[in-house]
Amino acid sequence: MNTENSRRDAVKKMLAAGAGVAFAPIAGMASCSEQAEHHNMKGNINHSVCRWTYGHLTLDELCTAAKDIGLKAIDLVGPKDWETLRKYGLDSSMCNGAEINLVDGFNHKENHDTLVKNYTDVISLAAKAGYKNLICFSGNRNGMDDETGLKNSVEGLKKILSHAEKNGIILQMELLNSRVDHKDYMCDKSVWGIELCKRLDSPNFKLLFDIYHMQIDEGDIMRSIQNNHQYFGHYHTGGNPGRHEIDESQELYYPAIMKTIVATGFKGYVAQEFIPTATDKIASLRKAVQLCDV
Repeated sequence: MNTENSRRDAVKKMLAAGAGVAFAPIAGMASCSEQAEHHNMKGNINHSVCRWTYGHLTLDELCTAAKDIGLKAIDLVGPKDWETLRKYGLDSSMCNGAEINLVDGFNHKENHDTLVKNYTDVISLAAKAGYKNLICFSGNRNGMDDETGLKNSVEGLKKILSHAEKNGIILQMELLNSRVDHKDYMCDKSVWGIELCKRLDSPNFKLLFDIYHMQIDEGDIMRSIQNNHQYFGHYHTGGNPGRHEIDESQELYYPAIMKTIVATGFKGYVAQEFIPTATDKIASLRKAVQLCDV
């Protein structure tokens, strides 16, 4: 499965439809959930799940499963779906809907006018809804060097940062790997993203540290979190290789990673963003949350 295309297609569909694509319910989902063993959360991690990885469920079905598992939020949900989250008492832990896509971002000046308008609008909507985090992307290089990308990104982001600060919204640029899934993406190393954070010098701009992506492009995950956690405002999970279940089939040991995150004093969200391959996909999510609940 092409993860890059899968996520990119999912984002495009959500942006186009606002509420995303509704798929037919999975038979027996509720009964499987009811029979599953309940897990008492320790309270050290705020758990979430990325909507796009459970696209086989309607948002109502995912919210029902999330509540049953004990999640507090759903990640990557746009304005038209926030009312559904409120219906279930769930937070929108990482809002989306302002980005153009994953490849056309703040590093290219020709995107700034569109991005500034989009982000100005969605920042206001998110603040009114009581949410905190809004995702953004560097975009692809397209032949651009790192320094030019940094300068352009600073220029574009500064046009919306004061609005974000006034509204209590944190813009979070996602770190994506360019080695496997997102070829040519500029913000593919934490050092580039951290430099951007330093130049913007605002508590309302941070990095979304995707553990799966950074394992591919730089590794040394726990040390990176320990040394640079002040720049990381949100975390995503995923098993490597393949971005599938975070169980014993892959190379990352998530309980230790989660303990490292907790030790930094992090109070934000950790969202599961693996693509489940098991027949019982909700059971995969439940198991992942239990592994991460340290």
